[in-house]
Amino acid sequence: MASVVVIGTQWGDEGKGKIVDLLAEHADVVIRFQGGNNAGHTMVIRGEKFINHLVPSGILQNKICVLGNGMVVDPAVLLKEIDFLASKGIATGPDRIRISEIAQLIMPYHQRIDLAREEKKGAQQIGTTGRGIGPAYEDKVARRGIRFVELLEPETFERMVRMILEEKNFYLQNYFNAQPLDAESVIRQYREFAERLAPYVTNVSLVVDTAVKRRQRLLFEGSQGTHLDIDHGTYPYVTSSNTLAANACCGTGLGPKKITDIIGIVKAYTTRVGKGPFPTELTDAIGTHLQEKGAEFGSTTGRRRRCGWLDAVILRNAVRLNGVTGLAITKLDVLDGLESLKICTGYDYRGQILDVVPASLKVMEECRPVYETLPGWAENISGINRFSRLPKSVKSYLRRIEELTGVPIDIVSVGPDRDQTIVIKNPYVRKTAARKPAARKK
Repeated sequence: MASVVVIGTQWGDEGKGKIVDLLAEHADVVIRFQGGNNAGHTMVIRGEKFINHLVPSGILQNKICVLGNGMVVDPAVLLKEIDFLASKGIATGPDRIRISEIAQLIMPYHQRIDLAREEKKGAQQIGTTGRGIGPAYEDKVARRGIRFVELLEPETFERMVRMILEEKNFYLQNYFNAQPLDAESVIRQYREFAERLAPYVTNVSLVVDTAVKRRQRLLFEGSQGTHLDIDHGTYPYVTSSNTLAANACCGTGLGPKKITDIIGIVKAYTTRVGKGPFPTELTDAIGTHLQEKGAEFGSTTGRRRRCGWLDAVILRNAVRLNGVTGLAITKLDVLDGLESLKICTGYDYRGQILDVVPASLKVMEECRPVYETLPGWAENISGINRFSRLPKSVKSYLRRIEELTGVPIDIVSVGPDRDQTIVIKNPYVRKTAARKPAARKK
């Protein structure tokens, strides 16, 4: 029995959806444990693109999919996603999708406050998606959030909405000069959501625990990336939840000793959406090449992703913070045709070389990347299906990543489709022979 956590090691958008979809073939239960519809996991199956925002990627493999208590869920978005998947012939009934009864709801006032705040900040915007994620997590921590269990209790839900809206409307009208929300409309709309979603709502901790006792294979799907973690990311340019592997336990109600493997997803270069420090960002022709060839637009917002060379400093940080046991390299084919490649191995801060991510944004903004140059490759690798057939320079690039992180590469993606993947070691297949990682070198 394996319980595998898949997390992003950079600033999100690493290609977790494809890897989760790939591994889901071997799993019995796929579980999302944090975030909301501010994340989008893209999968390409036989040329057709699917973008899931809330339902775990394993739904395409007909697996049991679980939305954990660590999530914040917009019922309207969830139902739209369920209906879209059903229209494609994918099973989306309560026997396939389970929602934690203690997961928090995203309410219309969360979205309105989110957008109003960003507008008021002007040039100082954080760069949120405007989906209400942050305000929903705020209410959770402030103990004024509404959970699915309350949604299914009509009198409790109505009382809470009226009480909360009194405060939210005052805030919207008097601080943001924004339109208030009508309590009756909100209550009526969410009653309709409750009727449809009631069969899906359950005690997810028991679902997961039962799966473990039955020796079923679990796959935990994280969203965003390590450096968007609310505690360990480049604060305040972060998301509002804990994106680290440890939250797979807190966000579902599973004991930490049950986790067996942690797969860190690494894009072969680095990208970031929105504002915040980005030491290896490229604003030249190479940056444009990565953006265009990699189709680097946010799957949720459509925003252009900032692109840069691979940053081993943040990778090492992610390996330590998550306890990563294996790496999955994605979008390696985007580097095809580049004469040379660079990897950032450290930061130069006023003549001092740093090999860890500084907590101070002021310090990080002054850091200049220390690069190591490696040869590129001219070949098109998108059709290669064995590691041994990769060009020598590709293997050297991958080997250097292993040396810099001290973690073996288990999976290599050479294209967007499910079939364009080289699996060196499958965490669900214990007999798979894996190459030993290169000795850690700075």
